[in-house]
Amino acid sequence: MKALVIGGTGPTGPFLVAGLRERGYRVAVLHRGTHEIPEIPADVEHIHADPHFRETLDAALAGRTFDLVLATYGRLRFIAEAVVGRAPRLLAVGGFAGYRGYLDPAALHPHGMVVPTPEDAPLVTSESEARFPALITQAERVVMEHHAAGHYAATLFRYPYVYGPYQVAPREWCVIRRILDRRPYIIVPDGGLTLITRGYAGNLAHAVLLAADRPGVAAGQIYNTGDDRQLTVHQWVENIADAMGHRWEVVSLPDVIAHAGRALLGADTSHHRLLDTAKAQRELGYRDLTPPDRALASTVRWYLDHPLERGGDTERRLGDPFDYTAEDDAVAAYRDALRAFAPLPRVRVSDRPHSYAHPREPGLARDHRAR
Repeated sequence: MKALVIGGTGPTGPFLVAGLRERGYRVAVLHRGTHEIPEIPADVEHIHADPHFRETLDAALAGRTFDLVLATYGRLRFIAEAVVGRAPRLLAVGGFAGYRGYLDPAALHPHGMVVPTPEDAPLVTSESEARFPALITQAERVVMEHHAAGHYAATLFRYPYVYGPYQVAPREWCVIRRILDRRPYIIVPDGGLTLITRGYAGNLAHAVLLAADRPGVAAGQIYNTGDDRQLTVHQWVENIADAMGHRWEVVSLPDVIAHAGRALLGADTSHHRLLDTAKAQRELGYRDLTPPDRALASTVRWYLDHPLERGGDTERRLGDPFDYTAEDDAVAAYRDALRAFAPLPRVRVSDRPHSYAHPREPGLARDHRAR
């Protein structure tokens, strides 16, 4: 059996290649060839071509057929067309940014994506609303149209934020670098209570490979993917600090002024972006291979061994200025503002007795608290 992985050198690629080889496939990877990684075994064929263009895909795949194609990189709508007649099965990976409300919470009423967001939630379909999400939706539509036409059996996966080695914009670094720089605190928006679906690369690859094992179940389906257990931003920051043996203060600022914490969210909103992954669990039998705390700790160790270049391309992609002077000024201004609230009365719900009556004697209409 022959399998083609389009991509293969990103976060999930090594896990996909290894899993296919374990299943008896002879594997080839198609990628641009701009970087190679040691995790891909030497006997895996490399096809160097740009998967963003139909003409380069056609030239690279001319005269070739496969039993299975995994598309994890490039322009999916072109890949979906280029593999027609070249494979009976396509497992295609996209993202969850196509959901309406992902980039613009105000696009939905009430504001924000439903929590958790199922596969049949509204999608962005018009470029006038938001171009990038609309292109994701368009690519999904092309894949499913080819499936419906019988050109191949297709399965779509909506990846969340992927963490692990070789991330092109590793948000973990926003935390790791501040710890390395011995910052006394880190700023998080709105208490760091935001839930954003994340998936360890090995876990996400496991979900895709489960679909490869279950063609009758997975054909024609769309699956949200992500770790079974999700962490708030605050918990995520704490886990990274624990992995580095570091103790610091996690400072909460209101989202409207928490500019220094936006890179942790990967967006300009603190609304939840939590996917419902129950379908993959139910139909594919998905369960995390690696628990998030262990996966995050191993990710941290990898970036400590492979630190990003300060001010380099990857660090700039994060949108994090690492402007510590601005952070100190923001925290000082916020603490000054809090002092103005100090004289105001405080209400603590936890100080009040709970609502249910607990009479001390039988037959009384009300208990000692007049409940």
